[in-house]
Parts: sequence; structure tokens; C-alpha cells
Amino acid sequence: MPPKPPEPVDVHVGKRIRMRRVERQISRATLGGFLGLTHQQVEKYERGANRVGASRIQQICNVLEISPSFLFEDAPGAQPSSAALPHYLIDIMATAEGVRFVEAFGRIKDPDTRQALARLLTAIAKNPPADILQLPERRPVKPESNDDGDGDD
Repeated sequence: MPPKPPEPVDVHVGKRIRMRRVERQISRATLGGFLGLTHQQVEKYERGANRVGASRIQQICNVLEISPSFLFEDAPGAQPSSAALPHYLIDIMATAEGVRFVEAFGRIKDPDTRQALARLLTAIAKNPPADILQLPERRPVKPESNDDGDGDD
């Protein structure tokens, strides 16, 4: 018999745990250490493969410095909340790149620079140029010659 797929609310709670863990720059192993778990168990919670019990939710929330309600905001089947984050923001903030981007954007104080960056990102998202998305090729570095022309190396 194939394994039962995870419940949508378990997947949602796991995404929220991951989002906050990444935001706080805590590794799975470190979070697991605080909870007396392995990093594999934390990963299973984050994927929704294993359901998180109430006492474990409280422990996780204490370590991540969030309230348990944060994990359930905008969960499938929950009452909509005006404070809930859109799903695309949850997905972005669950990545290290997303957290770095948001932190960097938050440090930009000039409104014109923020608007210019938003326009640039919108343009890239609509039509991503292949050359921007590719890392530049690394050229081999030639060793510098010690030959100064005087014949005694």
C-alpha cells in the first residue's frame, strides 16, 4: 500500500516552520538540537511528511520566537485573516535567497532606488534575459611571468 499523502495543513505548518527557521538563519540541525530531534525529523516536519504534535509546536515556537497561531495563518480550511501572508511570500521567505533579498531591500532607504529595483525585477520576471540568469564563464588565470628581461630568474 502506498504511503498516505500529507494533509494540506501539515504541509502549510511545515512551510511556515521552514520560513521562520530560514529567516532566523537557524539550520535544521540546530533547531533539532534545541528540540532533541535529528535534522531529518525537522525536515520531515517542514515537508509535512510527519505531523507536528501540540507540545512540539510549542517547543518550536519558543525556539523560533513566534506564536503558535503564526504557523496556522492562512492554513487550508482556516478562517481568512487580514494579517495572513500571501502564499507566494511564504514560498519566497522559505528560501535563503528570499530572506537575503528582503533584508537587503529593507536596508534601501531611498524610495526612488526601491521603485527602480521593483521595475527592474518586474521587467526581468516578465521576460528573463538568458544572459542575466547565466553565471559568467570563468576564464583561466594565466600565471604571471617572473621574467623581468634581465636573464637571471
